[in-house]
Amino acid sequence: MHLVLLRFGPHRDRAAQHLAGHKAWLQRGFDDGVFVLAGSLGDAQGGAVLAHRESIGDLRERLAQDPFVAEAVVQAEIVAIEASRVDERLSFLQH
Repeated sequence: MHLVLLRFGPHRDRAAQHLAGHKAWLQRGFDDGVFVLAGSLGDAQGGAVLAHRESIGDLRERLAQDPFVAEAVVQAEIVAIEASRVDERLSFLQH
C-alpha cells in the first residue's frame, strides 16, 4: 500500500487550468480499484491519495499521467506502508 502526498509545486497557480484533468485522473484510479481514498492536505498544502494493489513502478507511471504532476502543479512523494495491523473494516488493504 502507498500513501501519495501531492504537495503544491512551483506552478500551483495553474491548478485551475488542470483541475478537470486531475479529477478525471483521480476517477480512473478509483475505477481501476487502485485508489481507496483521496483528499486535501491541511493548510492548503496539496492533497493525498491512498493506493493499493499496484507496484511502485506502476504507481509512478500512473502519477506521471496526472496533469497536476505533469505540469508541476504538485510534486508527488510516495510513502510505502507495510501494514502489520489493520482494523477488520480495512482488511481488504492487506491483500
